[in-house]
Formats: sequence, C-alpha cells, structure tokens
Amino acid sequence: MAHQGDVIENPVTGERIVFRKTAQDTNGELLQFDLFLKPHGFVPVEHIHPRQEERVEVASGLVRYRLGGKEESLGAGQAAVLPPNIPHTLWNDTDDDAHLIMEVRPALSMEAVLETLFGLARDGKTNNKGMPNPLHGALLAREYDLFLAGPPIPLQRAGVAVLAPLAKLLGYRTRYPQYSGD
Repeated sequence: MAHQGDVIENPVTGERIVFRKTAQDTNGELLQFDLFLKPHGFVPVEHIHPRQEERVEVASGLVRYRLGGKEESLGAGQAAVLPPNIPHTLWNDTDDDAHLIMEVRPALSMEAVLETLFGLARDGKTNNKGMPNPLHGALLAREYDLFLAGPPIPLQRAGVAVLAPLAKLLGYRTRYPQYSGD
C-alpha cells in the first residue's frame, strides 16, 4: 500500500512517482502524486478509466497529451482535466524533464495498479511500452477497471472474462508484496 512520500519508478517508461496523498489519506476521494517524466518518457498506452477523472497540472517542462483523439500541449502552470470514459495518454517529447502534479478522483485502487505495473517493469516483466503480457493485463483490467483505448470496452470485458481466470490459474496476481508492501 502506498503512503505519502513513497517513491516508485518505471525504468521502461521513464516515469517516477512521489505520492502526495493516497486513498487512505483522503477516504478514497483522491490520489495525488508528483509525476516526473524523463525526456521522451511516457504513460503506457492510451487508456480509459470508466469511473475516474484525472487532472494533470504541469509544474515544469512541457508535455503532450491525447484526449479523445485530439492532441494538445501543456506547459508550466497549465492544467487539463481528463474525464472518465475518454481515451487519453500523455508523454514528454522534449529533451528536458517534465514535472506534473496528478490528481485521480476517486482514488479507487489506482496506487495499487501503479505499484504493480512499475514493479513488473522493474523486474523486466513488461514490453517496451510498459505493458504486461495479455493474460496478466486481462487480470489487471478486471481488478482495476482499466481498459485500452480500443477495441470497444464491451469487447474487452468479454476477453477479460475469459482470460483473467486463466491468468489466475497460471499464477498471475493483481498485487505483489514486493511491489506494494501488502
């Protein structure tokens, strides 16, 4: 479980997170963290949160983001809201570091999925886009209500219904003590 001040890093994507406020701190209402993106760092694949809103504020640097198919840039002092059910992603396509302040509402289990994905990346268990294999991805999608930008979510849910139990039988898990201390 993440705590205020904890730091996690993803060597594949170039992300570093410092937790400011966790679900435990806010009664589940908010997850707030500093996100540092190395030059050419990125958030893994365009994705959808059906029940969560993200707010991105750039403290320093410049980032690009895609929201609902439209690309924009954000510089220091600028912010954007990424509503639920809209495909989105962000990246740093500059040669300088970027520092963002991220807010996720409600927090749900977002810190757990971040800890798991970053841990898998550190252990070499993701591809070069920071994603686990499809079986493990299906199990994580079911647990954390997180989906790819395509194919349509109902089709993904059908695939998850088949693949997640198989992943569990093969020993994949949604949380690992070595990544989150649980």
